[in-house]
Order: sequence, then C-alpha cells, then structure tokens
Amino acid sequence: MARPSLLLMTAAASALAVVANAASIAAPDAQSVPKTRLGNSIEQDMSASDAAAARRKRGLDLREQAAKAAEARLQADLAARQQQETAPTQTAANGQAEAPEAQFDELARIYQAMKPAKAAVVFEQLDMEVQMKVAQRMRERSTAMILAAMTPKGAAALSMALARRSAGRPQVAATGAKPPKAR
Repeated sequence: MARPSLLLMTAAASALAVVANAASIAAPDAQSVPKTRLGNSIEQDMSASDAAAARRKRGLDLREQAAKAAEARLQADLAARQQQETAPTQTAANGQAEAPEAQFDELARIYQAMKPAKAAVVFEQLDMEVQMKVAQRMRERSTAMILAAMTPKGAAALSMALARRSAGRPQVAATGAKPPKAR
C-alpha cells in the first residue's frame, strides 16, 4: 500500500479546519460564549443610558402636562377677569354698583393688617362716614386696638357714630328670650 503523501494529508487537515470554522460561524451558540468584564461593563452602561433617557422623557412629559395645566388656568382666570370687568359696567348702568362696598371691605383688610398705632394715625384723618363703614367691616379686636391707639377725641367720635349706627338697626335676640321689663 502506498503511503499518503504529506501534501495530501495537509490538504485534508486544512479542508477539515475550514469546514469546522464555517460551522462554528454559521451557528453561534451564545450560551457557550462566556461574558467578559468589558462586555458586562458595556451592557451596564447601555442599560444605564436607556434608564436615564426614560427618566428625561418622563420629566419632559410631566413639564409639558404642567405647562398645559398652567395655560388652562391662566385662560380661565383671564375669562373670569374679563367677565368681572363687564359685570360692574352692567350694574352701573342699572343703578348703584356694588363696587364702592367692596372698597370698604378692602380698606378693612388693609387696616387690620397694619399695626394699630400706625393705622390709628391714618384712620383719624378719614371722613367719619368712611371710618364707620370700615370699622363695621373689621374684626372687633382690630377695631378695639385701633380705637385704643387713637386720640381720645377721635376714638369718642367714632364710638358715638358707631353707637348711633347700631342703635338705628334693630337687633334680633338669638336666644328668643323676652327683654327685661322696665320698672
């Protein structure tokens, strides 16, 4: 028998190696390939960047919703203000408007917020009718503190005006008890 030549054996071995390499490339088995530290690091970086992108997208969505809600509130407020602006002109055409009464409510809030000593100085300079209307709308404690800080003459004049005003209005007894008999 003839011995195979070395060249023929080398050619057969290289053909077998080519077939084995082609088979391994054609059907890669991911389970059998161990992950390296570099592969793990790249995979973690990619998942972290995906999570950061998702957070940014969620934040942008929330900002957009907040902007839409704020815009809706502003438009509703604008519509309400426009409606309020047209309402006083309609009441003025019908007769006496409610706007002057609202001014006294605002003045009462302003004087209640001030320190009594400073409020008393300014309060005494007002017309007596204005003093009465503002004092009637203030809390009793605030009125008392301002009266205490006023000059005796001013405090007495305002007290008398308030007393005349409250005496002119009949008060309804809350308890339903009969008034005491005069002797």
